[in-house]
Amino acid sequence: MNFDFSDEQKLLRQTAREFLDKNAPLTLCRAVLESDASFSDTLWKSVSELGWLATSIPEEFGGAGFGRLEMAVLAEEAGRVLAPIPFSSTAYLATEALLLAGTEEQKKRFLPRIATGEWIGAFAHNEGAGEPGPKQIATALKDKLKGSKSPVADGDIAHFAIVTAKSGKEVGLAIVELGGRGITRSTLRSIDPSRSLATLTFKNAPAEWLGGAPCGWDKIQNLLDRSAVLMAFEQLGGATRAFELTREYVLGRYAFGRPVASFQAIKHRLADLYVAIELARSNCYYAAWALENDAPQLGVAACGARVSASDAFELASKEMVQMHGGVGFTWEFDCHLFYRRAKYLGSILGSPNLWREQLVQRLGA
Repeated sequence: MNFDFSDEQKLLRQTAREFLDKNAPLTLCRAVLESDASFSDTLWKSVSELGWLATSIPEEFGGAGFGRLEMAVLAEEAGRVLAPIPFSSTAYLATEALLLAGTEEQKKRFLPRIATGEWIGAFAHNEGAGEPGPKQIATALKDKLKGSKSPVADGDIAHFAIVTAKSGKEVGLAIVELGGRGITRSTLRSIDPSRSLATLTFKNAPAEWLGGAPCGWDKIQNLLDRSAVLMAFEQLGGATRAFELTREYVLGRYAFGRPVASFQAIKHRLADLYVAIELARSNCYYAAWALENDAPQLGVAACGARVSASDAFELASKEMVQMHGGVGFTWEFDCHLFYRRAKYLGSILGSPNLWREQLVQRLGA
């Protein structure tokens, strides 16, 4: 059992990092955050042309035909630069939903457009405050789709959405094109304005079930597990970059005639942060193996990766602010960009506390 990436996957990582270092510096994330734009259209077109969105899509649907390990590599690199694009909504959630539950006709209709970057996807699951779950789903699909979803990541820019809905006592995944009638959407204020949130309201909107019928909660949970693994890699990338920048700063900042990094208290905090990140990395690698091999351990592995990566990214962003001293909380420094993204990603797919609870339940089953 090998939990490391292959030489080809490591080369993919190197190539992706070189591209993003050149085309997606932190100034790009800041530019989107300080503008009225919801994402960087230039970067989105570039990663589409590079085939990133086609990575895990089979060749028969216009994709590259690679696996989830390659997507995990790209997710981590996107996380390192706080990429201001709807990568997770489209490549993790919408694509995984179609591959997991879609009919052949639905895959042929949507996946080629995702692969080229023509269409952006969104996953509409939450219905207001509280942790999402089967009992909280009120949106219904009979002949038409009725209900409201909020907040929806990238819902204001998406061309279609995968929507959790019910039909009687059954729940499933519906797919709806957001340019049709009966749909209104409004942009919400986000803690991370470089990544948007929206409310989607459906009033007799045309929609259809993925797979032709409600798939049940077990398949929805499987989708969440699969997407959580890839999301964890994005969080891992952000945590690692925050640690690197913080370490570099304290090594170059002097107080009382010596580098701040030489003080024991700073050393201990950096060591604790390093351990948290490496623990998250170990959990992420195990989860990636489970996802790639569709292993029975996927549920437990996804919970472990999601919890540890969320904790590591939030800790890294907080320590980044603290160790930068008095300038750490200022607008001019980039610390708040990492803190915002850590909070944003930590709230998508349910909070870390929800995943902790699921981990305990699954371990006890």
